[in-house]
Amino acid sequence: MSDDQGAALAKPRVYLETTVVSYLTAESSRDLIQAAHQHITREWWAKRRSDLDLFISQVVINEVSEGDPGAAQRRLETIRGLPILDLTEGISELAQALVAKGPLPEKAADDAFHLAFATVHDMDYLVTWNCKHLANAEMLRQVERLLDEKGYGIPRVCTPEELMGE
Repeated sequence: MSDDQGAALAKPRVYLETTVVSYLTAESSRDLIQAAHQHITREWWAKRRSDLDLFISQVVINEVSEGDPGAAQRRLETIRGLPILDLTEGISELAQALVAKGPLPEKAADDAFHLAFATVHDMDYLVTWNCKHLANAEMLRQVERLLDEKGYGIPRVCTPEELMGE
């Protein structure tokens, strides 16, 4: 098999950010937008999960472990068995730069780590419902410039709806 054929068979590598897990496992919301996001997330999980190589980080595990114990247990159960990306010095440095020099505020330090994990581990996609700090076109332009300065390409940051396929 040639390298081109192997690449064609490889599944896209996707970093699964915490908000997706939360929407997937949460009780149905009365808020129409949140309810729609939950429905889309559940549909995406059912239809697309097997087409993708999903990855998480310890940051995701830490975040899904917080809050209501029953909800935390459902979230942890959902991500059980997913590969956990290694934390490297490069990831820590990049996350710090995204806050210190980039567009992310200090309160979004975990979001900077999500971006850094997906970037350094060369993910094809970072899938999220966090449209304030991650799936934000204006912010991503600034992130892309910073990553380019540091010699990195940026993964495609998108919502489950944008990664629904055909």
